[in-house]
Amino acid sequence: MQKIIFDCDPGVDDAVALFLAFASPQDLEILAVTTVAGNVAADLTARNAAVIRQIAGREDVPIHAGARGPLVRPPFDAGAFHGPSGLGDLPLIEPARGVQPGHAANIIADLVMAHAPGEVALAVTGPCTNLALAMRLRPEIVPRLGEVVVMGGARREGGNITASAEYNIWADPHAAQIVFSSGARCVAMGLDVTHQVRSDPARTAAVAAIDTPAARACAALLAFSNAIERDIVGGAGAPLHDPCVIAYLLAPHLFTLRPCTLRVETASPLTLGHTAVEFRLPDPDAAAVRWATGADADAIFALLAARLAR
Repeated sequence: MQKIIFDCDPGVDDAVALFLAFASPQDLEILAVTTVAGNVAADLTARNAAVIRQIAGREDVPIHAGARGPLVRPPFDAGAFHGPSGLGDLPLIEPARGVQPGHAANIIADLVMAHAPGEVALAVTGPCTNLALAMRLRPEIVPRLGEVVVMGGARREGGNITASAEYNIWADPHAAQIVFSSGARCVAMGLDVTHQVRSDPARTAAVAAIDTPAARACAALLAFSNAIERDIVGGAGAPLHDPCVIAYLLAPHLFTLRPCTLRVETASPLTLGHTAVEFRLPDPDAAAVRWATGADADAIFALLAARLAR
């Protein structure tokens, strides 16, 4: 069983990723869910994580709120893509249990240090602010981290918030640069791969056919994302960005990765948040970062449906 800390900014696709993680207790021991400002404001991301936890029936998992904004740049949310609440058009409820005491960055550092080196993986589906703060506060966590799987970045596909930048990296590029240059073993799930994993009508219908509270909520979230994709982007079938992180932790064979160096632009007003991904390496085996280039979309949706049906 893989021990993980799930750092997120729910967010519609973060919510689907949370449902997938919560539905996989035989594979993932979730030590904590930590939240950060991103898709919506920090108070909403923390509340949304608690809402998803309650729907999933996983009150055993603690939630800790973290950074209320980026390290350097001003905050900028993505409410246009996630709805004012961050959870699309799901009915708003007040969760019975809220967040637990302790800042997310401290919780990340404490949990990593409390376990054996390499034992705790990080699933990061929002801006990297909390993890970067933890690395600054406790640099000794870096060599003790297991895999750090980050949804963020773009190369071949171009950006989804600017011409060259993906939202999670653009939202806090300085934090992302800290994480990717730290020497920690990172897997980057950028738009190059998440754009291959789309919730087309057949895949969305398969989730909607499952009669559980979590599956019904997931189906509503997918339907909301598909409508946004159609109305704002002009595409058919929204990309399943953040669930790719959890799918990788559950079934890494469903993804193709390439070793690389990854640097984040932090200075240019034009290309802020751009991820410079370089595959030409003198020693690929020594690379700390791997970039996802391919995914088995049908198998990923089948995994999601199978877990939600349990």
